[in-house]
Amino acid sequence: MLHRPDPFDARCPTRQVLDRIGDKWAVLILILLERETLRFNALRRRIDNISQKMLSQTLKSLERDGLVARRAFATVPVTVEYALTPLGRTLAVTVAGLTRWAEEHVAEIEAAQRRYDAAAGDGDGDGKAEAAPARAQR
Repeated sequence: MLHRPDPFDARCPTRQVLDRIGDKWAVLILILLERETLRFNALRRRIDNISQKMLSQTLKSLERDGLVARRAFATVPVTVEYALTPLGRTLAVTVAGLTRWAEEHVAEIEAAQRRYDAAAGDGDGDGKAEAAPARAQR
């Protein structure tokens, strides 16, 4: 009997896929590679605050998942380009939609955050005012 994937089950492979596409570095790489094939250093220059190690790890993970293809050229030093695979392109369409949604709604989200922070005012960031101690019932 076949079981339907259950991403709420920690052992489900779908969870691993969601983890990958929920990673901010992976999303940013997918956005850039959807536009054009890029070399490692071009990716690093375009993505603020990503370390060389994190970029390398993320690219390897995306390559392992079949979303990104790595192509090395026999030059000195070796030139390496990264491009989306056909599977990666299908994901890039979804990521582009999420990106558009974020761009269209960022002002609303920032306004909501300001309202929340102003209402919280209690300093612990949970948005709830400190409750007065309960009186003992007699």
